[in-house]
Amino acid sequence: MRGMLIILLVSGMAWGQAGDTPKPADGAAQAASRPQTSAASSTQPTPAASSATADASAATIPAGSKIPLLLKQAISTRNAREGDAVYAETAFPFVLNERVLVPAGTYVQGRIERVERAGHGSGRAEILMHFTTLVYPSGYTVMLPASVDKTPGSDDKDVKDAEGTIQQDKDTGQKVEDSAKNGAYGGAVGGIGGGVAGGLNGARLGAGAGAAAGIAYTLLKRGPDVKLDVGTSIEMEIQRPITVDATRIAVAKATP
Repeated sequence: MRGMLIILLVSGMAWGQAGDTPKPADGAAQAASRPQTSAASSTQPTPAASSATADASAATIPAGSKIPLLLKQAISTRNAREGDAVYAETAFPFVLNERVLVPAGTYVQGRIERVERAGHGSGRAEILMHFTTLVYPSGYTVMLPASVDKTPGSDDKDVKDAEGTIQQDKDTGQKVEDSAKNGAYGGAVGGIGGGVAGGLNGARLGAGAGAAAGIAYTLLKRGPDVKLDVGTSIEMEIQRPITVDATRIAVAKATP
């Protein structure tokens, strides 16, 4: 009898210990059942990688860069107005560090800022234009600040200041020559008319009046206008650094 009680007591203690053993929580069990994902298998780019990609595609056209252009429409101080559009095209690729940043044939748009016609007897015609936009063959558009640096396609014009004002060359010598010719012509005509009307004195007075009229006519004429024909060569200067996306610049392949 005593042996039976001992056996029942030992069995009850073992059962109690088994019931006190803690079970894993449901969340822990689910976490343990999930497969572990390696950090190396992640496909999401890190911020550092994205920044490196952006830096690789960005390129800068430095301030002071010179790019040759060809005008696509004629411009003259005779009829140009402030605010008129200017259209040109790059004549040669701009290359930096073995990368073409501005291909030949890229369109360049600008606007006329100021127009001054030559005065009567003095002053020279002037025109100021600025370039504002690059339009790549791919359609990629970049805003820019640029001005005229030189006009190698025009022998009788020069750029007078840092703004890029194009000015007609001096024509003083031509005015003096024209004055002399017109004065002589007016004097001859006046002398003949005066001689017919009043003899020797009339001829002298007529010659003097005719010469004065010829000189006055020449000096009162306007000086020549600034004229830039289609295809005129202009050198554009970039005023501030320009950042471009090199991946959006389409470069046409050279044909054999």
